[in-house]
Amino acid sequence: MPDLLIELFSEEIPARMQAKAADDLRKRVTDGLVEAGLTYAGAQAFSTPRRLTLALEGLLAESPTVREERKGPKVGAPDKAIEGFLRGAGVSRDDLEERETPKGAVYFATITKPGRAAEEIVAEVLEDTVRNFPWPKSMRWGAGSLRWVRPLHSILCILSNEAGASVVPLDIDGIKAGDTTEGHRFMGTGRFAVASFEDYEAKLKRDKVILSADERAEHIWNDATNMAFAQGMEIVEDQGLLKEVAGLVEWPVVLMGDIAEDFLGLPPEVLQTSMKEHQKFFSVKNPKTGRIEKFVTVANRETADHGATILAGNQKVLFARLSDAKFFWENDLRVAKAGAAPWLESLGNVTFHNKLGTQGARIERFAGLARELAEVVGADADVIEQAAKFAKADLSSEMVYEFPELQGLMGRYYAEAAGLSAEVAAAAEEHYSPLGPSDDVPTAPVSVAVALADKLDTLTGFWAIDEKPTGSKDPFALRRAALGVIRLVLENDLRMNLDKYFDMQLLRHEIAQNGDGGVAEALMEDMEREIADHGVFGAAVRTVLDAFDGDLPEHIEEIKQSVPDTSRDLLGFFHDRLKVHLRDEGIRHDVIDACLEMPGNDDLVLLVKRAEALGAFLGTEDGENLVQGFKRANNILTQAEEKDGVEYSFGADVKYAEDDSETALFEALAAQEGPIAAAIEAEDFAAAMAGMATLRAPIDAFFEAVQVNAENEIVRRNRLNLLGQIRKICLGVADLTRIEG
Repeated sequence: MPDLLIELFSEEIPARMQAKAADDLRKRVTDGLVEAGLTYAGAQAFSTPRRLTLALEGLLAESPTVREERKGPKVGAPDKAIEGFLRGAGVSRDDLEERETPKGAVYFATITKPGRAAEEIVAEVLEDTVRNFPWPKSMRWGAGSLRWVRPLHSILCILSNEAGASVVPLDIDGIKAGDTTEGHRFMGTGRFAVASFEDYEAKLKRDKVILSADERAEHIWNDATNMAFAQGMEIVEDQGLLKEVAGLVEWPVVLMGDIAEDFLGLPPEVLQTSMKEHQKFFSVKNPKTGRIEKFVTVANRETADHGATILAGNQKVLFARLSDAKFFWENDLRVAKAGAAPWLESLGNVTFHNKLGTQGARIERFAGLARELAEVVGADADVIEQAAKFAKADLSSEMVYEFPELQGLMGRYYAEAAGLSAEVAAAAEEHYSPLGPSDDVPTAPVSVAVALADKLDTLTGFWAIDEKPTGSKDPFALRRAALGVIRLVLENDLRMNLDKYFDMQLLRHEIAQNGDGGVAEALMEDMEREIADHGVFGAAVRTVLDAFDGDLPEHIEEIKQSVPDTSRDLLGFFHDRLKVHLRDEGIRHDVIDACLEMPGNDDLVLLVKRAEALGAFLGTEDGENLVQGFKRANNILTQAEEKDGVEYSFGADVKYAEDDSETALFEALAAQEGPIAAAIEAEDFAAAMAGMATLRAPIDAFFEAVQVNAENEIVRRNRLNLLGQIRKICLGVADLTRIEG
């Protein structure tokens, strides 16, 4: 069995494309070979800035001969139908065989496809792969039609075994496959021939090319950390930057340089971001002071002066870059120390969304909501409002304009410079969090309130203008915002009814869009206060409208009708995100569905407590069997109620019991109904489930001993009402009809 080696050698491939390109090469070639009948033992793909490489072990020398039986038209079918079948199958009429089938005599053809040599198949598959390669961007050069990410210079394609290596005959737009490649652009010795993958990898390393991206990254990291350690420093870890830099060099040479004293007073994050974004430098931190004092750069060649010239050039460029950063920082500090008023005013001229107004108007909206969350998080409302109004100030700063990824972080520095409290400064940085499922969740009460208000305003705003996520499209990251709210609420154990805050913020959006400073705005502000007091939108509308003496604006009725529906739809969106979150936590989807049907399903903490208790209960034998007993009772009840046209939910009397098991069930239900209800009221769902578990045995015994649909109508109805009591108790915990199995 031969081994296959492919190398596609070109000008520099962008680092961000290399890993996926190597994987695409592996997948497309191996899929094509397997589809053609060539299997293999193993495959490895590699990438450097100038080459994509694929090595296959244990490839079949030729594809196997395949015999296929194909069913044709019936005997006696029109000649045109038979001729069409013959052309498709590639056989003559003499090759057809007549066979009897349940539907009569039918023609069958046996088609033999002889095996093909590996060279022929590899050439065919590789040409198709190269011509149809899925580069994000590609270019055409010269007179040919071939497109590649950068000009493709050569193709190495050989099959090798114990007897030696042979070149696969292939020509793509004048680029003929061969058995040669070349090493490093500057330090290599020219083109050389290879006979196998091991030979290829060894000769590349001799010619100053490390083929494996992982090996290059490991080499960079080891050299950088050793250099830093030798000087009592630490490298600031950045796996994304390490991966990128490993894709920029074929022979990494690590160099460490100093940052000029002028810039050591800059915030470390500013230094780190500027060096990373502009020059792909690693930051080197002094662990004693926390300052970034040095940098590490990676050259692509060895030099006679051991990198001194390269380092001097990098330091010169770095000085210019950091001079800009220092200028931004000093200008921003002057504005911040004066109270940041110009920044806050300028946000009134920045459009957040053409239907949702400016950033300034948005800040006013969510600052009001943040203030109302003070009771929920247990913090001072005035401090929360101050934090909310300052939270976005840094968006107008020069530093954040240059480096948007520093928003929030620079807000903390500027809040401290403005003399604001530590709580306000922390909220400026933390209110964007969590940005993803692995991001830390703020725990400081002021930060939590501002983060919640920011995300809830975003969600209600886009729901108000009907800009919701559709399918895989979510241009405003609303799914991420909803997950952020869910994590903020659950991880801080916040007891809050989301529906109330949805209604309040949806009304604020209505005020922003429809309020005219007159009757409409006054009415909506009254409704807002009612919702804040009572948390029920419909009741708030009725209370305010009943108390109003005068003509109502036309759009008030529209608001009355639309906001509750919008609020319910948004809550449904939250429930969908919560299901995904809880499934990741190991809670079954049917358990979540059962709990979502219960009252208070907009209180996420309550909902999760119920789901966790139910999930644990269903994991026990008693829980599983009780659910089966409940479903049996519910099915009997449903059929009887449909047949009789009545609801069996009251009136069961122990005096009509005819069997000891029936009496025992009455006693068990009477003993547990009160404690179970009390436990549910106290939100002690574990205790409620434990009480339900005691019902398992008497329910099982009842169904084993008693026929519910007795001939005596009084006994039958009494037993049905007894089942109704079981249903009532069980449904008080969760909607067990939603449980599968």
